[in-house]
Amino acid sequence: MSDIAIVQAFEGMPDYRRKQGRRHSLSLCLALFTLAVAAGNQGFLAMGDWLKYHEPELKQLFEVKSLPSYSAIRRVLLEVNYQDYAVRLSRFLGVSPEKGQTISLDGKTLKGSYSVQDNNPKSEPHPAIILVTAYVVEKNLILSPRQVNFGSNEITALPEFIKDLALKGMVFAFDSLNTQKKRLISL
Repeated sequence: MSDIAIVQAFEGMPDYRRKQGRRHSLSLCLALFTLAVAAGNQGFLAMGDWLKYHEPELKQLFEVKSLPSYSAIRRVLLEVNYQDYAVRLSRFLGVSPEKGQTISLDGKTLKGSYSVQDNNPKSEPHPAIILVTAYVVEKNLILSPRQVNFGSNEITALPEFIKDLALKGMVFAFDSLNTQKKRLISL
């Protein structure tokens, strides 16, 4: 396979697929997924159609004999560490806040969401998933969201998120829910 930057961005990520039957590298599958989504494809079937349509060019570009099917990409995505993927993609795209920029922070509960443990579709649903997201106002970009621990809320998760993003000269904006005196003093 060629030394394409987007493939290299995902090199070294843990691959949890069974070794038997692995035809395509994890980094190739993630690179193709990223390109398909960037091209406007939504859903695995649309990605599969896009891969088939551009198959000759993609094979030549990535210097491979065959491309993964949409179902192979789907299987990769079921096991991928999304936080690691988001960090690597952000680094590849150069998405990071700079001094003097404003970061807006907010937490949202995903309606109807639940978490299934151990890939068991018969497991009981858990409380709704809450995400805390950072938005870089000047760049119109969303940084990778973070999931709030179950049993907690955005108020307790936000200070840790701010500490991880804190750079000298950054301006943070958030709603009144997060302006409690005890929390602000600790920052």
